[in-house]
Amino acid sequence: MSQSDSARQLLRHTLATLAYRGGKAVRGAPDSFADFHASPETRTPGQILAHIGDLLDWALSTARGQQEWHNSAPLSWPDEVRRFFAALEAFDAYLASDSALQAPAEKLFQAPIADALTHVGQIAMLRRLAGVPMRAENYYVAKIAVGSVGADQPSPVYEF
Repeated sequence: MSQSDSARQLLRHTLATLAYRGGKAVRGAPDSFADFHASPETRTPGQILAHIGDLLDWALSTARGQQEWHNSAPLSWPDEVRRFFAALEAFDAYLASDSALQAPAEKLFQAPIADALTHVGQIAMLRRLAGVPMRAENYYVAKIAVGSVGADQPSPVYEF
């Protein structure tokens, strides 16, 4: 496996991790959670999830060599959750293809993917502040696999 292929595989594993962790952060949250404000200056979970969708769309456009950014208005919570997984699936499909990466894998990780992971953590924290916490989990034993980026994520192995 070439260095380029291994970098793509690591990106794909990172997307699967993002799908798993993001799926856990949004699963079971009531639709009203989308509009929760921790303070007047903070983004709502719906705004954060819309931003994650924008990051993933930007990552795909950058990988294709047609870098394009959008600031999307949030959709309803269920629609934004669907958009999250659809964007992951589209980006993962591109990474799984034979199409050349038009940007360094390291740059795709350090900007849009790392930012999206940070924002998933914000959504998880906001769940606790909103009174709808999710359970902690040992992610080391989670069943995360390359290509598993859709809404149908495996059940947790060890929550506490």
